[in-house]
Amino acid sequence: QVQLVESGGGLVQAGGSLRLSCTASGSIFSINIMGWYRQAPGKQREWVASIIMSSTTNYADSVKGRFVISRDNAKNTVYLQMNNLKAEDTAVYYCKLTLGRLEYWGQGTLVTVSS
Repeated sequence: QVQLVESGGGLVQAGGSLRLSCTASGSIFSINIMGWYRQAPGKQREWVASIIMSSTTNYADSVKGRFVISRDNAKNTVYLQMNNLKAEDTAVYYCKLTLGRLEYWGQGTLVTVSS
């Protein structure tokens, strides 16, 4: 059984930074995709960023240039460094692990950006 635990959310002023972490436990294989999604109040969950192995990264246009996704395979942990945060970044952020056809989600961590 795979479990994902996120941390690092909180309240920050616009222009500030936060770093989210997501640690996976259980039967983890090195060949996987880890990603971050977010869901703002009243909106659908949307993809934010993903990282394949340790090198291939992709970002949504809305966060490109401000957010950086990285991972530490030895710790089974993925990070999301969020810089220059905006009010519209306010959302619950979820970590997702994809292993082939299987997907696992974390419980989410709330990020609130005050303007």
